[in-house]
Amino acid sequence: MALRQSIIGVLGHVDHGKTKLLDKIRGSATQSGESGGITQAIGASIIPLQTVKKICGNLLDNKSDFSIPGLLFIDTPGHAAFSTLRKRGGSIADIAILVIDINEGLKPQTIESIEILKGSKTPFVIAANKIDLVPGYKQKDKLLLKNLNNQDPYVQEHIDTKLYEILGKLSELGLNSERFDRVEDYTKQVAIIPVSAITGDGIPELLMVLIGLAQKFLEENLKLHVEGNAKGSVIEVKETTGLGVTLDVIIYDGILKRGDKIMIGGLDKPIETRVKALLCPLPLNEMRDKKTKFKAQSEVTAATGVKISAPGIDNVIAGMPIQSYTDKIKTQVSEEIQKQVKDVVVETGDSGIIIKADTLGSLEALTFLLKEKEIPVRKARIGKISKKDITDAESNYDKNPLHSVILGFNVDRDAEVSGNQKVKIITNDIIYKIIEEYELWSEQQGKILEAKKLDDLIRPCKIQIMKNHVFRQCDPAICGCEIIEGKLTTSTRLMKEHKAISNVKSIQQEKESIKSITKGNQVAVSMDSIIIGRQVHEGDFLYSFIPENDFRKLKNLAKFLSKGEIELLKEIAEKMRKDNPMWGV
Repeated sequence: MALRQSIIGVLGHVDHGKTKLLDKIRGSATQSGESGGITQAIGASIIPLQTVKKICGNLLDNKSDFSIPGLLFIDTPGHAAFSTLRKRGGSIADIAILVIDINEGLKPQTIESIEILKGSKTPFVIAANKIDLVPGYKQKDKLLLKNLNNQDPYVQEHIDTKLYEILGKLSELGLNSERFDRVEDYTKQVAIIPVSAITGDGIPELLMVLIGLAQKFLEENLKLHVEGNAKGSVIEVKETTGLGVTLDVIIYDGILKRGDKIMIGGLDKPIETRVKALLCPLPLNEMRDKKTKFKAQSEVTAATGVKISAPGIDNVIAGMPIQSYTDKIKTQVSEEIQKQVKDVVVETGDSGIIIKADTLGSLEALTFLLKEKEIPVRKARIGKISKKDITDAESNYDKNPLHSVILGFNVDRDAEVSGNQKVKIITNDIIYKIIEEYELWSEQQGKILEAKKLDDLIRPCKIQIMKNHVFRQCDPAICGCEIIEGKLTTSTRLMKEHKAISNVKSIQQEKESIKSITKGNQVAVSMDSIIIGRQVHEGDFLYSFIPENDFRKLKNLAKFLSKGEIELLKEIAEKMRKDNPMWGV
């Protein structure tokens, strides 16, 4: 059985050099001088084995028996795009390159990318990029290891230190890694290849490791079902001049021919159509340029990228699975395709947040990362944030206000949609920022909600009746009081020692009635059921009478109380335990 090219995806933190690295790899292939050294398909760059061998030179043993035809690099770098490269049970990519700036180390998107790779079970290598920016680094040889060994000692030490920092961080994430030339077992260790996307240092070594891994460990994955129906994933849906809406698709298995019937995953049911045209860019055309010219193909073979023109595809969503079919297997293909969609698109009646994303792959990645953080998802759908989403989120509020949230990745709101006091909407085009903002909001909101619980409890308070400030002795007693600690509110029940004796009827400050007052203030307090000079006297201390159940709840909410209030709670507990030693325990 023939082998197809190994599909390589690229991930990493923003500005760590993913696109520049791909450009350098393509540039190296173009400069190799091989006829047909690089083929640009839609969304992919195909570098044949002979070109890889020429770039790698003596690094690859020419006697090695390579049956893999080459490498296919996906041209849409970034972990969000990587997530779109999806198929049943994982990713289209056979191997991934995780790009890390050697000078900056692991960043939030790097860690997020690692989680996505783990989730899709995709093996990967690390390109430790920007070694050319290490202070004092000089390009002295074409071979990376010679180059590293020929650097000044302080430069070598600096590079080793940066690599060990990366090794340490990866170890904290449960990954065993090592510089590629020191790897003992590629099945157990992640290889790190220092590279420069600017000078090209390490590019031959990176290609050597990729082709070696693909040949040795992925041969079974690369077996091509030449006679089977084509399977692929929609990478992009776009308007193409003269053709209308077209699909950019990566075909990872089988052969797709002009005129084939195809089925594409849909939110409610599969979309059925027929291939009108298969198009690839003409040689030397930059495929991302809107003016790119295309050449019609009668068929394409995996693994490759192709632009598909077909009727009725206006509502196709990126990330959806696509398969060619015959009438004999139509039902089977339909069930298989929709199961892939239903595995990702979630809509349940259980509690949890609502998430929206632009593609099926992005939705899957966001759902996976939220579940990793044990954040429950009630509804996961593709498309803009709608009025119905707001209604659904609001229905969560009474159950759990922290779940009355909508997270949107790379999506807009419908025109009539706006948030309200009960619904929090968080949108961004970077997944980790969405999760980061939600976690921060959730933490802050949680504190507010917990603090609000204090409003329903009797707070600790200690007041002193001021001398020479008795305005009325009884019915009700009115006197000047100083708030020694805590917060006094109207209706607070007061005790002397451990016996309740009165209720606060009203509080006045500078002849104005107020509902509450805190430590350090002096106010006039009206109290019922007592006579000053009999039950209480000038200079006496009175305390808020706290029900035992409130006391237990206050202990659990102690982080929202001041140190003085906590000490006062202890003082009140001591008084109450004179009658009942187990009070409040």
